[in-house]
Amino acid sequence: MADAVAEFQKQIGVVNSLNSLNSHFGREWPILDEAALHGVAGDIVRTLDPHTEADPVAILIQLLVFFGNVIGRNAHFKAESDRHALVEYAVLVGDTSKARKGTSQGHVRRLFDSIDQNWSESCIAAGLSSGEGLVNAVKDPDPEDEHQSSQPREKRLLICEGEFASVLRVMVRDGNTLSATMRNLWDTGNHRNLVKKNPLKTTGAHVSMIGHITSDELIRYIDRTECANGFANRIRFHCVRRSKLLPEGGQVDDADMDPLRRRLREAVFSARSAGEIKRDELAKMLWHKEYGRISQGRLGLTGAMLSRAEAHVMRLASLYALLDQTRLISLEHLTAALALWDHCDQSVRFIFKDSFGDPDADLILRALQERGAGLSRTEISALFHGHKPSEQIEAALSLLAKSGVAERREVKTGGRPEERWYLLPTAK
Repeated sequence: MADAVAEFQKQIGVVNSLNSLNSHFGREWPILDEAALHGVAGDIVRTLDPHTEADPVAILIQLLVFFGNVIGRNAHFKAESDRHALVEYAVLVGDTSKARKGTSQGHVRRLFDSIDQNWSESCIAAGLSSGEGLVNAVKDPDPEDEHQSSQPREKRLLICEGEFASVLRVMVRDGNTLSATMRNLWDTGNHRNLVKKNPLKTTGAHVSMIGHITSDELIRYIDRTECANGFANRIRFHCVRRSKLLPEGGQVDDADMDPLRRRLREAVFSARSAGEIKRDELAKMLWHKEYGRISQGRLGLTGAMLSRAEAHVMRLASLYALLDQTRLISLEHLTAALALWDHCDQSVRFIFKDSFGDPDADLILRALQERGAGLSRTEISALFHGHKPSEQIEAALSLLAKSGVAERREVKTGGRPEERWYLLPTAK
């Protein structure tokens, strides 16, 4: 037991260093802690790293998403009454071709081509445009079609969107159901389209997603509604960039990769029959310690986008365990998951800073941060050059007040009291 406690203290030290990183790098480029490079996934990243300009973060993230999809829906963990299959949505955020997002996916795709070519050829797709189209790809067999109902239906689908901005643009169109469909599939794998003509239904679908986007596009197209309704917080956003310059390109030796392919192949076939995944006793201790920190609410747009931390961390921890061919999440697996989540946390705050996702509220907040004496309603109206209706300004101020970053006060004057707005200490 003494050895176990010592190991726990060691991992607590790693987690505390992550917490320090979380504070220190909140406004700097996100840093991936070494703890995330655990097991065969970490070994693959380290082996590929000298031979590619791709960000190691991008390779790691996509490897985990690919793995979570290829193993299917049998492996899962439970949180109270909710059954979590190990599907994840992850979006890599970087500068166009300079971030080498596509290069990183190519390395991962080749690995899985060699492990399960049938899955790679039939279960990877692109072109998200509607909820109906997505459900159709994984729909249940038609019970009235004798031939179709007798055929097993493939329910695994990995969506790889090299232009994730186009997905965000179609979501805001009137009547588009893609957001609601993807939320349901992330949660339960079930969705039903309640229309009179050609209704569609899927049960037990196993849909994962990888997207690529630039930070400018993400800021421009992420809709406040999608943050509020929970679509954005089902996605992990990670900043990536080119890791090095290789003018002559790179070529990893097959002799170095073959043992890693074998380990990954063994993990895939083991995970397909894993069933329920649980935490061991030391992992439970660490989970209890970290649960309050990662589940606490935060302000603004970043708070909305990071509000599903618990589920993401446990899905990631489960994937790390399965890659080690075990159904028990250990300290190392949970610490690795926390490290990867910390990178997501840093990335979202790096991209969005203090944004509320509401341009009016963001403008008022910046002005309040710049001026220590508060702002009168006249001064706030002047921020918009007198062109913003009073009801829209009131809605923005109400958002700031409800979020706990600003408050309204009445200031005594020689005559009628003046309404002024002040930044609260927690938002300074």
